Amino acid sequence: MSGSEVGRRLVAAVRAGDVEAVRALLDEGADADAPGDDGLPVLCAAVAAFDSAVADVLVEGGADPDRVLPDGTTPLWRAVDGGSPAVLTAALGDEPRSRLPEATRERLLGLARSWYETGTVEELRRRTGASGPVRTIRLPDCPDGQEWIDQIALGGLVARTGHGGVLTALERAFGIPAPVDELIARALDQPGDQHANWWQAILVILDRPGLETWEAVVAHRHRPDPAHRRFVAEYLRTRGIVVYDSPYAEREGDFLAAWAAEETDVEMLVKVLEAFAEYEHPRLEVAGLRYAGHPDVRVRRQVPGLFWISEGTSPTPPARVALLGLTRDPDARVRLLASRMAVRDDALLAPAVQTLLALADGPDAELRRQAAALLASCPDHSPAVADALFALLDEDDPLTCLEAAYGLALRDDPRTAQAYRLVRDRDIGNADDHRWNRLWDWQYDKERSAAK
Repeated sequence: MSGSEVGRRLVAAVRAGDVEAVRALLDEGADADAPGDDGLPVLCAAVAAFDSAVADVLVEGGADPDRVLPDGTTPLWRAVDGGSPAVLTAALGDEPRSRLPEATRERLLGLARSWYETGTVEELRRRTGASGPVRTIRLPDCPDGQEWIDQIALGGLVARTGHGGVLTALERAFGIPAPVDELIARALDQPGDQHANWWQAILVILDRPGLETWEAVVAHRHRPDPAHRRFVAEYLRTRGIVVYDSPYAEREGDFLAAWAAEETDVEMLVKVLEAFAEYEHPRLEVAGLRYAGHPDVRVRRQVPGLFWISEGTSPTPPARVALLGLTRDPDARVRLLASRMAVRDDALLAPAVQTLLALADGPDAELRRQAAALLASCPDHSPAVADALFALLDEDDPLTCLEAAYGLALRDDPRTAQAYRLVRDRDIGNADDHRWNRLWDWQYDKERSAAK
């Protein structure tokens, strides 16, 4: 294929947001700085479209984020201007602290700080002179959809409301330690604990070990604005997930245990219990027993995670009683979450399986999929479970079918051959999926045995 042809295909793939096609074309030798229809490198098109996934692949493939454009900007400058932390992070490239001159770093920081201090709408009005209404769309800021952001359009310009997060990400990349209180203020500049700015602040704070940092964050628990308390809970929840060897784990668990016992606001209590469940702590069960009968379903949905049953351990008798009650809760999701824990205990396996069988035959497709996953891997190999898994092969959802087929393969059920063909024909699964691999191994073993 000629260079011009592969370049044209790259431009089309970037415009379409086709990450895999972009990666494949770069592997074929396409120029990562190929010009688009506007004459600018294709990285600019990805930045303008807020396509962080494509921008990341382009930069990884050799696109130059520091290339000076006809208007004097660079793709990296445009990423800062756009206000998307995800796009900025993708466009930063390797070693920006050593790669970029100090003056360039200062200009980028100044641009981000100006947007943040002025405000997205106000800066757009200043740039465009437009006085009319703005158009706001709430969108995910990264491919996994875990973080949201508002996108503002006014007077022909578009920007996202993540300049606080952009400033935080730049400081992190350039080795500038902003005060904890300032980082939290930037996060809280936008409402909602799933805003992209929150994650950038938490990411930077997690990078700073030390009791002083921890104490600076948890001091915000006592601020009158509930957003500060939500930030503390989210910070501790994330620490519980990603900081496996924290020297403050016991202190953090004690802090959350006391908070859970004292919290009276239901929404905050939900977040505190969600964070607490990420810690191995002796008072988890105490909190679970306290809230197992809570009148608010949002609280009860957090309770099963407090009764953690690891391999080789068993719940206490009071915890068993509480979990059994939760498997019969009026709320279907509570029943599912309780059963997820209960299937790990021999004494609770039978009632948990009965609950899962009912959910697998219920009206909620998402609950059917999750019930299929739990039934597939649970130690109950009775005909009732196998029949339920076989029935789930008719589901429209591919993952539900894959879970059902996987469960049949684990049981060496004679209907696994039919399940294997269904999954294969529907192109469900991939080489990295343990469920598909188990099915493939099952089929291979059968064919090899038949050939002998």
